[in-house]
Amino acid sequence: MAEDYEIDNLDREILKILMQDAKVPYTEIAKKLIVSPGTIHVRMKKLEDAKIVQGSQLMVDPQKLGYDLAAYLGVFLEKNSAYEEVIYRLERIGEVVEAYYTTGNYGIFLKIFCRNTKHLYDVLNHKIQPINGIQRTETLICLEVGLKRQINISL
Repeated sequence: MAEDYEIDNLDREILKILMQDAKVPYTEIAKKLIVSPGTIHVRMKKLEDAKIVQGSQLMVDPQKLGYDLAAYLGVFLEKNSAYEEVIYRLERIGEVVEAYYTTGNYGIFLKIFCRNTKHLYDVLNHKIQPINGIQRTETLICLEVGLKRQINISL
């Protein structure tokens, strides 16, 4: 039942505010939207139950933690049936922060963070490429993040 929840304009406004700053107190959101704090709380609970809102997380700057190199890896699978086992193994590699099952040339597309090129070399050659089911990888090094944002819920 909760998964059938249809968001309305109030929900969209709440989401817009929290997507800009997830630490804004419900009381402040309520004042801005001219509703009660309880209404915000109830709406957020419904959005969570419907899995529209899927938790919250603290975002850190990898560079400030010494991870100066971001890379994207196209992973060629030996066969598509190896996907689940490969993902299982990739989950255990801390440098891997995102993994997508894709169409096109790559079976899986990864985002990884490393301290430097030596670290990248070690991750590729000693952690990722030895995984059974991976045929080979193609690496793209990120030079700059030109755009990073959440989905525009007004569309």
